[in-house]
Amino acid sequence: MRARDKAAVSALRATLAALDNAEAVPVDEVDLRGLALEQSPVGAGATEAVRRELSEGGVAQIVRAEAAERLDAAEQLTAPAHADRAARLRAEAAVLLRFLDGPGMS
Repeated sequence: MRARDKAAVSALRATLAALDNAEAVPVDEVDLRGLALEQSPVGAGATEAVRRELSEGGVAQIVRAEAAERLDAAEQLTAPAHADRAARLRAEAAVLLRFLDGPGMS
């Protein structure tokens, strides 16, 4: 953000959101209906659930999918009027792929 790299900020924000979503605990349909008021949990943290932990491979897979999604979208933007958007999508994908090339990532 400090470097004002809009492509990097956009790609990283979206990917962090995807990672956050992947860590979410699935909710049962029964849980969506809720309980009667007298059966509702009470107190700080009573309705909190432990989030899933992603493995390093799981994180890499999500980052790869985010990069692939941007590259696929850029491929679809063939009209000259969309050249800037396609270039930005490719730049965002490059940012994400650099993280996969870093130490410890597979």
